[in-house]
Amino acid sequence: MVRKMSVPPMQLVDYDGEGTQLCAVVEDIGNITLKRALIPEPVEGEVRVKVKWVGICGSDVEVFRGAREPEFVSYPTRLGHEVAGVIDKVGPNVIGLKVGDPVALRYIWGAFAEYVCCTPFSVKVLPQTLPLIEGSLIEVLPGIIHAAELGDISPHKNVLITGQGVSGLVMTQVVSLYSPRNLIVTDLFDEKLELARKYGATHTYKLPSSDANTMDIVGKDFPDGFDVVIPCLLEGDGMVDAIDAASQNGRIIMYGCIGTCHKPVDFFKVHKKRLDIFSTEPKRDIDNRHYFDRGLQLVLDGLVNTEEMITHVVHLSNIAEAFKLRNEHKGDTIHVMIDCETNV
Repeated sequence: MVRKMSVPPMQLVDYDGEGTQLCAVVEDIGNITLKRALIPEPVEGEVRVKVKWVGICGSDVEVFRGAREPEFVSYPTRLGHEVAGVIDKVGPNVIGLKVGDPVALRYIWGAFAEYVCCTPFSVKVLPQTLPLIEGSLIEVLPGIIHAAELGDISPHKNVLITGQGVSGLVMTQVVSLYSPRNLIVTDLFDEKLELARKYGATHTYKLPSSDANTMDIVGKDFPDGFDVVIPCLLEGDGMVDAIDAASQNGRIIMYGCIGTCHKPVDFFKVHKKRLDIFSTEPKRDIDNRHYFDRGLQLVLDGLVNTEEMITHVVHLSNIAEAFKLRNEHKGDTIHVMIDCETNV
């Protein structure tokens, strides 16, 4: 079976002292607090990472808002999966990885903490010369590269990306490398559209509201719709819009819109248009590793910028304020990074 996201166990304690660490816990919808936990020890086949940076992803925000169904998450829970840090301890029977290696992590959730343990599968060693703050977003690149490949993008196709949040802006950078005929992006905010143009978008459209129909805005210029539609929105309702925007025989690559859809889905329209709909997480472990390697290389080659969209840096001790900031839908708030380093 393919490996899935996991939450490393963390033993909470009611005291502050040697051998303990700070960690963030979402007690209930809209309520994230700091707790103390024992610093974990790596078991056989694990390493321990001293966490430095964790980005607040849209999926974290959805859980914080209570927008995920109970089968996905229950409360209390821990969040944080866009991780960069340094290996500070190596468990038995781990080869290759060593203390002092700067790393990015993938498929680990619950990393708003000072330390976390995981297996080598989740680890990608970073060059010592790459600033760690630029390493945490490498976590999103495997799914994004896979999405671009599933789109079968070529120079005669028109591609639409809905949403230019953090992942949407990275998606725009990657998809532009596949040389589509036109790369169209939509968002609610001018600041994000300006970055999208810099990153290769040929057409940008500002939507008047979050529930606006994309074709009402772009249909005059692209009346036949789009060969490839990649929603990079949070809520599942965006899939209804994506189906409307797809052209005959088009493809929808469901990078976003994995939250609950509250609108009726017209499956006859999917049938009538002969649409293909794809999910984006790699289906084999080896593919995940390949995309991890390729994503890092794109950053090292200067082709994907993971630092420029960082608008706020907040310390772990102020994580409640950071989530409040990230939960506000504003143009000047794109990526909020949590600094998890303390003197423990």
